Amino acid sequence: MSIRRVLLPFLVVIVGVGAAAVLIATGPRVEMRAPEQVAPVVRTVTAEPRTVRLSVNTHGTVVPRTESDLVPEVSGRVVEVSPALASGGFFVEGDVLLRIDPLDYEVALEQARAGLARAESELLNARKDLKRQSNLKQRNATSEAQRDDSANRARVGEATVREANARLSRARRDLARTAIVAPYDGRVRSEQVDVGQFVNRGAPVAKIFAVDFAEVRLPIHDEELAFLDLPMLGEVVGSVPVPVTLRARFAGEDHEWQGLVVRTEGELDPRTRMVNAVARVADPYAVGEGKPPLSVGLFVDAEIHGTHFKDVIELPRQALRGEGRVFVVDATNQLRFRDVDVLRVSRDRVFLSAGVSAGERVCVSPVQATEDGMLVRLAPTEAETRTVLTPLEETTAS
Repeated sequence: MSIRRVLLPFLVVIVGVGAAAVLIATGPRVEMRAPEQVAPVVRTVTAEPRTVRLSVNTHGTVVPRTESDLVPEVSGRVVEVSPALASGGFFVEGDVLLRIDPLDYEVALEQARAGLARAESELLNARKDLKRQSNLKQRNATSEAQRDDSANRARVGEATVREANARLSRARRDLARTAIVAPYDGRVRSEQVDVGQFVNRGAPVAKIFAVDFAEVRLPIHDEELAFLDLPMLGEVVGSVPVPVTLRARFAGEDHEWQGLVVRTEGELDPRTRMVNAVARVADPYAVGEGKPPLSVGLFVDAEIHGTHFKDVIELPRQALRGEGRVFVVDATNQLRFRDVDVLRVSRDRVFLSAGVSAGERVCVSPVQATEDGMLVRLAPTEAETRTVLTPLEETTAS
């Protein structure tokens, strides 16, 4: 009985091992196969050459074309101030902005007139005496010295008349200058004068600026000048104007103004490699329907419209791989590496001047572990619709 208990477990183990061996020997064989490679799905766009007009985006602050200090040319007490001579006030050329008490200058004018009359009278007497002395000299009734004295008095009289005329002219000019007149159509930036105040000659009493044009200094990187038809540093734009669109948000709404780039400034900033182009907008304070004035001090974004380029391929920014390569999908759906000439890269677009032909499909999907000749699959929507950028005869790129 004890031997049976000892041998029974061994017998069970032997039977189990035998059964397992039979199952393994008679079971199906597993065939070893390499894993199937699945081609990645990519999106493409079809290259379509076109003419594009590249533009440059920049920004700046509106400044007046002409700004001046209003300076009295005579001293005196202010007796009248125009209502327009206040901060923000508008005026037109010829308006009297300020009057200085003219009394002292009217007196000086009368004195100058009296001085001229006296000088003319003395000159008349000196000429009569010279004529008389000349007649006496012909009869040898007077000496040469007396005649010379008469001639000298006549010359002094002529000089005195010229001096009196100059004083009269200055007195008239000083009297006219008691009325300070606007030199152009403009607006007052600030003023520091009021009625009763004594002003000194040459001391500024207000700052004014012209409103016929507004200007904006627009910094442009030297590399972006290649896309603009602008003159060299410090030159005026030629007969073909360079248009610019200014945009700003004012009173809770977006507005835009059209202007022209009229010149470039004469130096390149050595730190920023920027050159300033000057844009000009005519009649900036003309208020149209729903359009505010282009006020001095307003910060604006600017789009300078540049040069036209022909046969340019425009693609989404993600189509560019590195600095000068794209992936082209050929007719057999294989991915091909293609080196291209990049004309310009913007925030969301890339412009190619060479390297891709019309009708070729360019991959715009991110692809990992790529290799030249790799098989890909087109995304269903792209395969069905063959999405192509809307063909335009001309498009503007920012």
